[in-house]
Amino acid sequence: MSVTAIATVPYQGMTSRRLLAAYAMEARSECLRYFRAPGFLLPVTLFPTMFYLLFGIVMNHNADANTARYLLASYGVFGVMSPGLFGFGVSLAMERENGLLTLKRAMPMPPGAYLLGKMVMAMLAAAIVMLLLLALGIGLAHVQLGVSQALVFIVTGMLGVLPFCALGMLVGTLVKGQGAPGVINLIYLPMSFLSGLWIPLSALPQALQRIAPIWPSAHLQQLALGSLGMGQSPAWPHLLVLLAYGVGFFLLAARRLRRVG
Repeated sequence: MSVTAIATVPYQGMTSRRLLAAYAMEARSECLRYFRAPGFLLPVTLFPTMFYLLFGIVMNHNADANTARYLLASYGVFGVMSPGLFGFGVSLAMERENGLLTLKRAMPMPPGAYLLGKMVMAMLAAAIVMLLLLALGIGLAHVQLGVSQALVFIVTGMLGVLPFCALGMLVGTLVKGQGAPGVINLIYLPMSFLSGLWIPLSALPQALQRIAPIWPSAHLQQLALGSLGMGQSPAWPHLLVLLAYGVGFFLLAARRLRRVG
């Protein structure tokens, strides 16, 4: 009997309550597993906060209010990309390579619980990053925000991480564990620069400005700016683009997983 067949038989007879409990338990164990691993949590949280502290606050300590808000939004997007890309991409590649994913498939649990657990983990990590950046922005950069703006900013980051989870998932199905961090960084850092997260798009060459809308991070940046009261365009086109990216990457990754495991 195949692994897929083994995995699909036991959970089909579960009641709705047991099914929800299985999803919740897998999400809880996935979050605990990663949050107890300093090798994952510290880089994901400290890397963007240190970037924001050095380049967004120290080097722009005389910035006006709008610049301070812009930098908070930009580094917020930079921060939430990391849990999605690394949390999904690197971990999935390693778990495919060491056989953990095969073991998960053979366990009597819903097949979507594994992915849902990683999504919840990435969303919680994104929330932590956004809270740290808000603390730095309000405390050191003197960004003036209302409670509702801060909450919308955090929620934007928690939901905005999902397309990058799908992208990380796709990368994790294509590369081996040892090569995953390098490949993710080759996507993460250039995309951040080309989206105008480090340097405003207006300061980049015209050719780079024209291609900026092809990056999902550029659309998430517009939503983050809008949550801080600096939106320059309607939110729904950016939401649709991010939804399309997320669904597209997920379908490609799911197809790849079905073919090669």
